Amino acid sequence: MAPHGDEPGALFQALLQGRSAIQPVFPELPKPAAAATVAFDETRWFTKLQLAGVDRVSQLAVAAADLAMRDAGIQAGDADPERIGVFAGCGMGGAAALEAAYRGNGRVSPLTIPAFMPNAPAAHVAMRQGVQGPVLTYSVACASSSAAIAEAAKAVQRGEVDIAIAGGSEALIVPGVVLAWQAMQTLATFQPGEAAGAVRPFATDRSGFVLGEGAAFLVLESAERARRRGARSYATLAGWGLSSDATHLTKPDAPGQARALRAALRQAGLKPRDVGYCNAHGTATRIGDVVERNALADVWGDDLDALRVSSTKALHGHMLGAAGALEALITVLALHNRQLPPNANCGEIDPACSLDLVTQDNTDAPALEAAISNSFAFGGTNSVLLFRRA
Repeated sequence: MAPHGDEPGALFQALLQGRSAIQPVFPELPKPAAAATVAFDETRWFTKLQLAGVDRVSQLAVAAADLAMRDAGIQAGDADPERIGVFAGCGMGGAAALEAAYRGNGRVSPLTIPAFMPNAPAAHVAMRQGVQGPVLTYSVACASSSAAIAEAAKAVQRGEVDIAIAGGSEALIVPGVVLAWQAMQTLATFQPGEAAGAVRPFATDRSGFVLGEGAAFLVLESAERARRRGARSYATLAGWGLSSDATHLTKPDAPGQARALRAALRQAGLKPRDVGYCNAHGTATRIGDVVERNALADVWGDDLDALRVSSTKALHGHMLGAAGALEALITVLALHNRQLPPNANCGEIDPACSLDLVTQDNTDAPALEAAISNSFAFGGTNSVLLFRRA
């Protein structure tokens, strides 16, 4: 469930074409604001009675997980429910429920707490799918759902579960949250009519990101099990790396990011030159883009010029807790199709961000065999997922 729609193929085509889902929101706010929102019909998954106390963040999660299970060809009864797990990332929880409580003039819904708790999306997915194995929520800001996917892979690898529904959800496009992010001075500035191109990763004139909302889930299982049931495999999760900067709550750290990159490569048994594409964290902030470039340069060294890079946040916004999951999905689709989404809106590359950025007229990658997805979070948590072509 992404700002570009709920069908992975259509999402990927929109990104290849450089179509932005970012548009102005909340004209009543003192400063111009933009976001990438999801056109979501909740009645496809919920009755009016079921919607009571279910925040949008959980609605999106239920829908995305359901679509993922359908795509994987897994139905109720195909696996022991005690051998299925849900591993979900969520950074902020039910922002709409909190906003309604704060602005309710003293009238607060008794369902506010279960609506906004960060583990509500995972719980609702588990109830909808009948999951009786581990149901866990990871809340590490922008790395939440990437870390959730890594932890899900570990559970499959150790034999704790046969099937892992892994991803994340975030729905925080409400005035209060937007105002809080504006106060941090990390959101992109733009002129009237130019919201769609406001996010410019790695560009000399970048000014920050815009918020996005949505949910994305992957279905993980062992290669042996997938072969046995004749499943369609999009990619293999070959490695993952998790690290902590341990330096600053909001300022990123290149050595910390490099540790996560090296860990992912080491587990996958690959050299930097074996990886042909990086879906960058790329928030288009003045500091963040330079630090990420320096981390990649540190690890890739002389092979950096062979690594093609793009940040798709320029088109779908920054989904915080769900960002890692959506960007992992995009990375998997890039491998599956051997095509790369462009790094949109970058007219002139900042010399300090010197990278081989994917351009609109050069998206083909016929020899692509491995790719990474970076998620680097406030709090200093770094998560890297490394996928190999199935």
